[in-house]
Amino acid sequence: MSDAGRHFVTVDDSASGQRLDRALAMALPQLTRSRVKALIESRRVALADGRTIEEPSHKVKTGERFVVDIPEPEPAEPRAQAIDLDILYEDSDLLVLNKPAGLVVHPAPGNPDSTLVNALLAHCGDSLSGIGGVRRPGIVHRLDKDTSGVMVVAKNDQSHQALAKLFAAHDLTRIYQALVWGGPKASKGTIEAAIGRHPVDRKRMTVRRSGGRSALTEYWVEQRFGPTLAPIASLLGAKLGTGRTHQVRVHLAHLGCPVVGDPVYGRKSRNASQPASLRGFGRQALHAAVLEFRHPRTGREMRFATKLPEDISRLVSELNTVKYNPNIRGY
Repeated sequence: MSDAGRHFVTVDDSASGQRLDRALAMALPQLTRSRVKALIESRRVALADGRTIEEPSHKVKTGERFVVDIPEPEPAEPRAQAIDLDILYEDSDLLVLNKPAGLVVHPAPGNPDSTLVNALLAHCGDSLSGIGGVRRPGIVHRLDKDTSGVMVVAKNDQSHQALAKLFAAHDLTRIYQALVWGGPKASKGTIEAAIGRHPVDRKRMTVRRSGGRSALTEYWVEQRFGPTLAPIASLLGAKLGTGRTHQVRVHLAHLGCPVVGDPVYGRKSRNASQPASLRGFGRQALHAAVLEFRHPRTGREMRFATKLPEDISRLVSELNTVKYNPNIRGY
């Protein structure tokens, strides 16, 4: 019988002060402590107020209520699959690639294979074994399935640990490009708003007044489409000051400019006179354009930049040719 599903644990006096992984393993005896630790690190444990806890060493307190989401069982190990990769750089320590939209990063329920991990296992062979965990070998960070752009993959433990520290400390540069509905009034600005799990829909993130994790995004307008004061859409640049789940998508939606095509944080255009290609864009128009970091072994500064993928670039070109009615707004 599967233990998959949502489980609730309330800390009593006997567990107060213990590590979270130990307290949950005691409350859920069907799970080993290592399994609980993996669930915590994969962001499947949260307080009842929606705040995700990612540290197994977190000390629990009497009365705290935790929500534990246990996924359906997956195959023991991913298999190697020959899938073409757009590799930008590779050496014995790491690999940098341009991920296409539509490619899932690692196996998960609903996507057991044909992922980036499967492709990496075929490309790198046994050198990835165990790096970052069996299910996510070499993966230091990830991009959503329908987000394209630059990713770095570790090829040994030393590189994985060093790169993970850079990402945890936000000691690197990550810049996105996003085609959004409407556009911000200012040509540039900063969004500083905490992000946490949605209190009802656990698959969504949201800006939270309390219980979220601090999140910072700098943005600037690269191009506006339509009337200057009321554009139909805008192409924005966004630099991450932190690295929260869905950060760019959540912050831009909070700004009032959701990413075009975003099925979770966006919304449908109500204006049938807008270009059909814009209204019907089939994915979130988000691209990880730039990644800068220090090489984990040599310390050399490395910078990788990629152009907008063909589908977003084609849409931008079309928006540049449209004659806009000044009475038409973004939605």
